[in-house]
Amino acid sequence: MPRARPLHLGLLLAIACAPKTTIPIGTHPHPATSHAAQPHTLLVLLPGRGDLGEDYSRHGFVARAHAEAGVDVVTVDAHFGYYADRTLRERLHEDVLAPARGRYEQIWLLGISMGGIGALLTAEKYPDDVDGILLIAPYLGRPRTIEAVMHAGGLAKWQPPAELAWDERLWAWMKSTDTPIYLAYGTEDSGARAHAVLAAALPKDHVLTAPGEHAWTTWTPLFDRLLDEVDELAPPE
Repeated sequence: MPRARPLHLGLLLAIACAPKTTIPIGTHPHPATSHAAQPHTLLVLLPGRGDLGEDYSRHGFVARAHAEAGVDVVTVDAHFGYYADRTLRERLHEDVLAPARGRYEQIWLLGISMGGIGALLTAEKYPDDVDGILLIAPYLGRPRTIEAVMHAGGLAKWQPPAELAWDERLWAWMKSTDTPIYLAYGTEDSGARAHAVLAAALPKDHVLTAPGEHAWTTWTPLFDRLLDEVDELAPPE
């Protein structure tokens, strides 16, 4: 019997060892209690692989979002298991986003690394659930798809194939969507080449970069800058 290629074996092992999923998905609400009025925006935070939702709280994201934008926050334990069994989008829609829609004027998703692709997957399938997306060092799909967009001369010139793979479908959606997308990443990030491809397709004021690698030490100051520069998150005057 031929031996499995290491990439396939590694993927199978990752799926087999994925954390167990739950219904409903685990969430941790953080209301902006310092504000007298109900905030008009909910910010939903999706973690990277190996993290859980409350890692955002431990790294100060929740406190910063309250202080700078006055938004309500919910962190979600959207771990790799939900990607492995392909239930992430449904769980976010049914357990988090649809129930919150009647209480907020805006719902924004923020995803770091794996959480970035989770935010895009969810917004592509449930566009009425999501009013905006903040991506920090996101995973953006397979290298072959990134290369195809690059070789076409960028997202505007890229023509999606007739039969779309999962990540090609996301890039096709980003090519046509009106949903605001903001992108922030470190210039030494291992995914910076892919990030630059998406950055070239976004308005210049929707892209933030800083020196740094794929680490919280890079992501935290970038998040501070996003809070300063994303006008849609600012509380109404």
